[in-house]
Amino acid sequence: MSKILITGSAGFIGSHLTELLVKEGFQVKAFVRYNSKNSWGWLDDSDIIGNIEIITGDIRDYDSVYKAMEGCDTVFHLSALIGIPYSYISPLAYIKTNIEGTYNILEAAKNLNFNNVIITSTSETYGTAQYVPIDENHPLVGQSPYSASKIAADQLALSYYKSFGLPIKIARPFNNYGPRQSARAIIPTIISQALSGKEKIKLGNLSPSRDFTFVKDTCNGFLEILKSDKLFGEIINIGMNEETTVEKLKELISKILKKDIEIEKDAQRIRPEKSEVERLICDNTKMIKFTNWKPSYNLQSGLNETIEWFKDNKGRFKPEIYNV
Repeated sequence: MSKILITGSAGFIGSHLTELLVKEGFQVKAFVRYNSKNSWGWLDDSDIIGNIEIITGDIRDYDSVYKAMEGCDTVFHLSALIGIPYSYISPLAYIKTNIEGTYNILEAAKNLNFNNVIITSTSETYGTAQYVPIDENHPLVGQSPYSASKIAADQLALSYYKSFGLPIKIARPFNNYGPRQSARAIIPTIISQALSGKEKIKLGNLSPSRDFTFVKDTCNGFLEILKSDKLFGEIINIGMNEETTVEKLKELISKILKKDIEIEKDAQRIRPEKSEVERLICDNTKMIKFTNWKPSYNLQSGLNETIEWFKDNKGRFKPEIYNV
């Protein structure tokens, strides 16, 4: 089995992907951001911690990236700044992490002759849907500094495929959710506030719609993309081809919790008008055609599992604080 490096392995999706690949029998190196506390994020609590090699470094530093990638032939690149609100505050941080960090992965993979380089994109690169469902040929529109940085990173990766023959695959997940997700995201925002006992919860716009994909299905999608030999130089959507508004999402969570949830509009949670992505629905035809991927969760079952996790981990979050 090949040895795989996973960047962003201490985070939400990365920790689930690390666990999946270990259970599938792969040798895994987990690249986590250097810190003086030796914190490995969500991997600290994982039952696979003894079966992985932890490498600390900084995705913005080519030397630490190159060193981490030595001895591997495959990389899943998930390390990124992903919070859209914070990208309004510090666009440069997103340029350095998302664009320069991706360059470091690409350049090191080129110099080390990697066999698979899987770059993680985002459905935010499409902007508000110009047609639905959104396939991989949809125009790219940077409606936030975050999405602009991811568009640039994706295009840089494709240039390495075309210029140097680097074996690139770009996985483009639609909105993920599940255990361990940051309270910044919409589903944890609703759940954590509702579980805190508040009579009203604070939200921004209720009308935008998204295509929500449970994190374990997304990780299985990553694995299937790795296995395919027909997707080099391609972008591949991972999503459910289902549309749910924030309003409907609130109602579903309310029903599962058996609790009335009243909404208070919070202006700081509303994106600038031209930056709000109003509609995202995934066309997953390509994924289904070229891989054996099939989702195991629907929104109901995924929310059930997510809510149970948040019930067991209430002490980890501060629902009274808006996370940018």
